[in-house]
This record gives sequence, structure tokens and C-alpha cells, in this order.
Amino acid sequence: QIMSSFLKLFPALRSNLRSVVVGSIQRRSYAHPGREMNTHYFKGSKEILTNAVLNKGTAFSQRERAMLGLRGLLPYTEEPLEVQKARVMWQMKRLKEPINKYIYLSSLCERNHTLFYYVMQENLEELMPIVYTPTVGEACQNFQNIWRQTEGLYICEKFKGNIRHVLDDWPMTNVDIIVLTDGSRILGLGDLGVNGMGIPIGKLHLYVAAAGFNPARVLPVVIDVGTNNEHLLESPFYMGLRKRRTEGEAFYSLVDELMDGIQDKWPNALVQFEDFQNEKAFGTLERYRHKYLCFNDDIQGTGAVTLAGFISAIRRSGHKASDQKIVLLGAGASGTGVAEMIAQYIAKQDNISVEQARSAFYLIDTKGLVTESRGDRLASHKVPFARKDIPADGQLTSLLEVVQHVKPTVMIGLSGDGGAFNEEIVRTMDAGCQEQNCAPIIFALSNPTSKAECTFEQAMKWTNHRCTFAAGSPFQPVTSEDGTQYRSPQCNNMYIFPGLGFGAWVAEAKEVTDKMIMAAAMALSECVTDADIAKGLLFPGLKDIRSISAQVATAVITQGMEDGVVHQSIGDIHKFVTDRMYVPAYQPVR
Repeated sequence: QIMSSFLKLFPALRSNLRSVVVGSIQRRSYAHPGREMNTHYFKGSKEILTNAVLNKGTAFSQRERAMLGLRGLLPYTEEPLEVQKARVMWQMKRLKEPINKYIYLSSLCERNHTLFYYVMQENLEELMPIVYTPTVGEACQNFQNIWRQTEGLYICEKFKGNIRHVLDDWPMTNVDIIVLTDGSRILGLGDLGVNGMGIPIGKLHLYVAAAGFNPARVLPVVIDVGTNNEHLLESPFYMGLRKRRTEGEAFYSLVDELMDGIQDKWPNALVQFEDFQNEKAFGTLERYRHKYLCFNDDIQGTGAVTLAGFISAIRRSGHKASDQKIVLLGAGASGTGVAEMIAQYIAKQDNISVEQARSAFYLIDTKGLVTESRGDRLASHKVPFARKDIPADGQLTSLLEVVQHVKPTVMIGLSGDGGAFNEEIVRTMDAGCQEQNCAPIIFALSNPTSKAECTFEQAMKWTNHRCTFAAGSPFQPVTSEDGTQYRSPQCNNMYIFPGLGFGAWVAEAKEVTDKMIMAAAMALSECVTDADIAKGLLFPGLKDIRSISAQVATAVITQGMEDGVVHQSIGDIHKFVTDRMYVPAYQPVR
């Protein structure tokens, strides 16, 4: 009778044991030192195998399978991460189209975080263009078609007045970082509405892989206030609000409620604003930057990484930064963010005023050169760079006219106008640089690849391999007639935002200051060796991204302490950072 009673109770006992063990797995596997992780208890073995946080697949040991009720649900062989990774790469390499590789990797992330991030970390140079630019652009354009399951929060304006309760529906108790977009200006593709969710998802993959954020504590968020994209409004698959965008104070009132809710629920979380239309990009940054821990990657991250590339290019040229004449095509959030960051650097290096440093810039928008005498009302972010030396009857309305007039030594593209740096323009620039005894510096930074102002091959061909080049998207190496091979540096925000965000979050900074952004750029530039510079490589290799992010985070925290926004007393800052980085590894069940 005693044995009969025990046998009847055994299934329940095993179920309770499984709950305790699974909770133990999650606490150990996903907790930063000193930070308690949310614990979920799973009573069904299938739930363990379908939960990305807990699943180890064929890496579960036989003892663990018995404890968790997984016997017979997996092939008998126990496999380490390395073997699982090799299988993933074998499967992925047989997919030809980048978008299919993107879908495959997304599916992997949905079922096994540890394996996904291990594969990412070990193959970052190969996979980064798949999970982020340029493939993420195509993924966003087709997001409504490839969507399978929820990976983030969709904050619809219909939730107004109830957003704090909506945040409670996110299943994880703790969130360390949020990437937030309204989908109004996705890369160079424009308004994609809720399809823009692909950007926060991809950005957070890089935050985890490059800087070590905990994958169980990241949150992609898209604000749904409608879309002005007629194609989406007419599409039967579009999943967002079918209305034109809410603008003005009604929009900001919604974001106010969201930011207040985030602060209340996750007071230590960092918020990164991403791919907002220009006016809202500046508006949200200025509205919240001194109230919450946040930054805008399009303005500040792009500015910092481009500055780091500019510093490397100047090192290669042998000329002073203040001697440069800089034409910048694109006067939006990214363009003016880049201009301001470089101007601040020039002012600091040459001990001149920022106003003097800004005089090196010639910004071009859709109407031509930005001047005070043009006759139109300039957006506030363009005003500091408006030229005062161009008369009303001498306006320059095209890029070619500006290049002919200015004879720039640096040309930066952030316009989203694919092919804007055509052969005539590049050859005209090169001729002007030869007159000044220097080589042209050309940054074609618009994403995705189809939006690049010119290709690496074109820039090299049209300048007889003289130019120093960088692009926002990856390009294949170019070989000259004498057999010399040149590699295209990629000016990618990934070099900056993971370390910047991790440093600000892990040190519990009260805000992200301009000096912290500058410190991030300077730290990145110091990672570039003289050997790299000699080869025209303006950025370090992505294979070292973890160590680069650690150096950037260390510099950000150091500057935060000087600025008085980091109040922790930290001894060895670099060790403090690296000790808290998530490492994708399976934890044993005890």
C-alpha cells in the first residue's frame, strides 16, 4: 500500500522537482552578479525545449534529461556547443539568399538563446551583415510576410492611458535595455510602420553579442501610431494601425506615458532611440535625455563612429583636422549629428571655438547647400551649420556645384540617395584634392547597400586608388592592376553603441552626456593600429568586438565619473565591465 501510494505521487514529485531545477537553471544562467533574475517554473518537459532561455537541445546530459523528463524527446547523443554551432553553420551555408539566412537565424534565436549567441559571437564578421545591415533592411520591408511570433512589445496608441499595465504583460520581470523606434525612418527606406520592429530586434542581437547584455533582459519596442506608407496601408498582411501617423503633441504625449511607465517598472533600464524621423529624433532626445538614461544612436552613435573613422583618416592623410573642408550630403539627424561631433573634436584638438570649427562644414539637404541667405525656414538642427558666406543670388543647389565651389578634402554621404557620389563628382573632388596635395576622404555611409552614395570599387577606380574610403555597408575587396588588394572599412555604429550602452547601464549612470559620447569615439579610435592605418583600415576588426566594447564601456564610465553622472565607486573599471558581460555557455543542472 505504501509503494502504491508512492507510485501515484511520483509524477507530481517529479514535476515539482523539474520546476525547482528549471528555476535553478534560469537563475544561474542569466543573472548578472548582484542582480536578481526573474524565475519562471515550467512543469512540462516540452515547455523547457521550446523556451529559448532554458533550452539546451542535445546538450542536456542524460542525468539532466532524466531529472527534467526529457528522455526520449531528444536523440541520445550528448553534444557540446561547438558541435551544435557547426551544425547551425552547415545548415545556414546551404541557404543562398541573405533573407533566408536571416529567417533561419531568427528561428534559431527563438528556440535557443545560448546557441544563437554562441554562433553569433564565434562568427560575427560573417553573420553581422545577416542579422543587421544590410539584410535587416530587406527583413523590415518584408516583416509582415516573415513574421512568426512575438519578439518584443508593440505599443499602440490605442493603449493610451493604460501603457504602464501593458508593460506588465512582458513576461520577463527585469529589463536592462530597450531599443525603441516608431518605424518612421527605417535606415534609408523611410516609413515602415510596425515593420520597423526588425531594427530593435537586430540592434539588441548586437548588444548581446558585442557587449554582453543579458539576452533574457533585453526588450525591443515599436510605437504604433499609424503609417504614411500607402503601400503598407493597402497591404492585406500589414499588422499595424491602418491610419496615417499621429503627429504633434498627441505623439509626444504617448511617448511621455511610455517613458514614465518604463521608468516606473524598470528604473535602471537604458533606452536607445532608433530610426525616428528627423524632427522626432531630435525632439525625443532633447525631451528625455536629462530625465532618463537614454541616447539616440542615429544622432550620437553615428556621430561617434564617424568621428572615430575621421580621426583614423586624418592620421592616414598626415594633415590637420582643422585644415579639412568637409562636404556633407544629408542634413538630417545622422548628418548633423556627425557634423557636430567632428566639430566638437576639431575645436578641442586645435583649441578653437566650436563656431569656428563648424565653418569647415558645407551641409547639403534636398534644396542644396544650407545657407542663411537661402530664403527658407531652416530646421533648428541645421541652423548652426548654415553658411554665412554665400549671397542670396549665388545659391548652390546641387552636389556638383558645391564640390566645384568648395574643393572639399572630405565628402560624407548620409542622404539615403543611392549613387549620389557619381563619377563626375568623385573625379572633380579628386582633381581638387590633387591641387591641394592631398588624397580625398570619401565616406559613403547610407544604408542599406542599395542606398550607398557610391561603392568601394567606384571610389577607388575614379580616384586611381588614391582615396581613403569607408562605407556604412560591407563591400568586397578591390584589387588594382598591380595586384594590390584594398579592403573597404565599414563605418558601423556597432563599434560604438554596444560599449556605450553597456557602460552607461552597468555603471548605473543618471544620463548619457555629450562627453561620454566623445569618450566612446576616442576609445574606438585608439583601437586602430598604425598597421591598420597603413592599409587604409580605419576601424579595428569585428572579431575583436568584445574587447573593443569593453574599452569603449571603460572610457564611458570613466568620463561619466568625471561628469558626475556615475556615482558608484569603481576600482578597476575594465575588470568591472568584463566581469559583468554575458557569456553564452550552458550551465549544468544540479
